[in-house]
Amino acid sequence: MPAFAEGAPCWADAVLPDLAAGRRFYGELFGWTFEDLGEQSGHYTMAARDGKNVAALTSPPEGGASAAWSIHLATADAVKAAARIAEAGGRVLDGPRQVGDAGVSVVAADPGGSVLGVWQPGAHPGFESAGEPGTYCWAEIHTRDAEAVDSFFSDAFGLTARQVGDGKGFDYAVWSPPGQDPVLGRMKEGPDGPVGYRVFFVVPDCDEAVAAVRRLGGTLDHGPHDSPFGRTALVTDDQGAPFAVIDVTRRAGGMPGEASGR
Repeated sequence: MPAFAEGAPCWADAVLPDLAAGRRFYGELFGWTFEDLGEQSGHYTMAARDGKNVAALTSPPEGGASAAWSIHLATADAVKAAARIAEAGGRVLDGPRQVGDAGVSVVAADPGGSVLGVWQPGAHPGFESAGEPGTYCWAEIHTRDAEAVDSFFSDAFGLTARQVGDGKGFDYAVWSPPGQDPVLGRMKEGPDGPVGYRVFFVVPDCDEAVAAVRRLGGTLDHGPHDSPFGRTALVTDDQGAPFAVIDVTRRAGGMPGEASGR
């Protein structure tokens, strides 16, 4: 794949308490094969589709953490990115940290409290395949503080927000690097709404994927429903990590109206 623009998602991994169960679940659902990088890496486990690295599974940090999918945004300079994150109102939680010859990692939280990774690639460039069945295609952040988060991503990563909802009942923006297509979505939630990132994976058939999720012990949270972008369902795996599946070939309806954004 080509190099990733500053601030574009370049990798996704899931924190799971039981890595063996995660391999069974995602191996059957997406056809992934796995490589455990060993004890020295905390058994960080690469997931591949057709021989190309597409995601990873990892154990919770010491002290535990909820099962969840996370995204990592690309940067050309992790040290400068960490400084911009702090200046823009975010918090650097870990790093910059050299990860062998793979690259440099930063873990941060945006002003709304959602945790994300930042990755300066070395030997590990990020996604080797995307947009195909069994691979990543999109991510969106759900936040209760849309204005602060929009400003943060603009100031820290140079992304521009464009409103594609009505900005009131449906406040949804997409973020783009300069001169490029959108790379991230942002959904404003109400006071009691969920926060964090939802990672979307392509599947050949959304309904069959939902049936597989249920058979494997996961749950259906919402959908399936048709959209201009594909038939989508929000699901949760058998350890409690939410994600989304989408059949991008099955599209219906008109594109949402666009309004000028930040």
